[in-house]
Amino acid sequence: MGAKESLPGDGPAPEMHHYYSKFMRECPSGQLSLHEFKRLLGLQGLDPQGDLYIKRVFDIFDLNQDGFIDFLEFIAAINLVIRGKIDQKLKWYFKLYDADGNGCIDKKELLSIFTAIQAINGHTDMSAEEFTNMIFQKIDVNNDGK
Repeated sequence: MGAKESLPGDGPAPEMHHYYSKFMRECPSGQLSLHEFKRLLGLQGLDPQGDLYIKRVFDIFDLNQDGFIDFLEFIAAINLVIRGKIDQKLKWYFKLYDADGNGCIDKKELLSIFTAIQAINGHTDMSAEEFTNMIFQKIDVNNDGK
């Protein structure tokens, strides 16, 4: 027990080798570019809003901001998705949604995210703007637009 967080692969060496082999098979250079990231996820040819969203996800996983996801960044991303605690995931999503980094998610940022998700998933029951307005009516209790 303790506060130590573990990564996939902190356990037995074969598990780490499995992740490393899979990563290197997909990206032999040892560095995953944005283009390879999109290909790996099957998300090529999105509209500009969808592309922007995928780029933000990529940029957040690219911890050292060198334009590539290396093996350690890949493992950190997998760890967040598979073993991350709810507060870690919420912080990650907040960082993704707060595009201008001002510490608030405004209506424009929320609309951008919903538009991108709609472009990726193809759901069109309600327009992204209608959905954003509905959400903001419920969560913006002080009517400050954030």
